[in-house]
Amino acid sequence: MTITIKVGSNVLAGQGGMLNIERMENLVAQIAELHKAGHKIIFVTSGAVAAGRSMISGYADLDPVSQRQLLSSIGQVKLIDQYKQIFDRHNIQIGQILVTKQDFSTREHYLNMKNCITTLWQSNVIPVVNENDAVSVTALMFTDNDELSGLLASMMDCEKLFILSNIDGIYNGNPADAGSEVIREIEPELNVAQYVQTTKSGFGRGGMQTKCKTAQKTAASGIDVYIANGTRPDVIKRLAADDKDFVCTHFIAGEHSPAVKKWIAYSEGFAKATVVVNQGAKLALLSHEHAASLLLPGVVAIDGEFKKDDMLLIKDGEGNIIGVGRANMDRAKISQMTGMKHSKPLIHYDFLYIYPNA
Repeated sequence: MTITIKVGSNVLAGQGGMLNIERMENLVAQIAELHKAGHKIIFVTSGAVAAGRSMISGYADLDPVSQRQLLSSIGQVKLIDQYKQIFDRHNIQIGQILVTKQDFSTREHYLNMKNCITTLWQSNVIPVVNENDAVSVTALMFTDNDELSGLLASMMDCEKLFILSNIDGIYNGNPADAGSEVIREIEPELNVAQYVQTTKSGFGRGGMQTKCKTAQKTAASGIDVYIANGTRPDVIKRLAADDKDFVCTHFIAGEHSPAVKKWIAYSEGFAKATVVVNQGAKLALLSHEHAASLLLPGVVAIDGEFKKDDMLLIKDGEGNIIGVGRANMDRAKISQMTGMKHSKPLIHYDFLYIYPNA
C-alpha cells in the first residue's frame, strides 16, 4: 500500500509551541512498522518553526515573514536531525525534501519531483517532506502542508492520505457543542462547507477549511483521505488497518483521475489569466454525463494575457471559480477565431479540472 502521512504543527507542538519529542517518537514508531511491512510512505511534516522557537530568542520584534524565515531555517535543521535520530533507532533511512510551490509550477518540474520520490522509494528510503518556508514567496506559498500532502499523494498515485491534526475530524456542528458529532464518511458529491469551522490552527497557517478542500480534491482523484486526531494512540496503524471503530472522517475515493489531471488540479496558483463562462458553458462543464471541453462560444470575458499551455482559471458569471485548465492556444489567436463555427477548444477536456461541488 502507498500512503502519504501529513502531521500538522498542532500535533507536534508541545508546551510553549516547541517540539513534543515523545509524540514524534510515537508517530515514527508507527510509520516504521508500516515501512517494514512493505508499505511505501511519504511523510509530510510541519514543525520547523516549532523547533526553531527552542533555539533562539529575540525574534518577537521581527515582522511575520522575517520571523517565519528565521525560525524555519534554523528549526528545519533541528527537526530533520531529530527525525533522523529517531528513524535511525528503527534502522530506517530517510531523505529530506524541502519544496516550494514553484517546484510544481510546470509539468517538467512536477515530473522531476515525482522521479525524486520514486528513486527514494526504490532505495527503501522514506521521503520526509516539508515546505521550504525560509525562501517561499508569500504569494506562492502552499496554504499549508495539507495542500502539499494532497499534491504529493495525487502525484505518486497513493492509495491513502492521512491528514493528522489535533481534532478528530469534520464535525456536523461546532466541535465545542455537546450535540456535535464527527461525520464518519463523506461521499465525493457531498458539500460539507456548511459544517466546516473557519478558525485556523494555533501554530499552523491553515485550518479545517484547508483540510476539507484538500481532502475533497484529493478524494475526487481516486484516493481515500482520512482527517484524524494525530494525538490519539496508534492513529496511523489504525487508519492503515481501516479500523471502523476509530473515530475520524473518511473522504471516500471517487473515480481514478489521469495523471495529468491530478497535476492540473493543484495548478490554480499558477494561472496566468481568468476566463469567465456563460451559463450554458458552465452547465456543460459541470455535467457528469459526458466529457466537455471549454469552447470559445462559451467564453464571455477574459482577464489577462496568456500563451498556449499556460494555466487558466475558469469562473462563472458570479465570480465563482469552477475549474482550472491548460490553454490550447495563445490569447492573440482568439480574435482570429471569433465567429468560426468549428474551432478547437480553448481548454481541451484532457487538460481540464473541474472542482468538486463547483
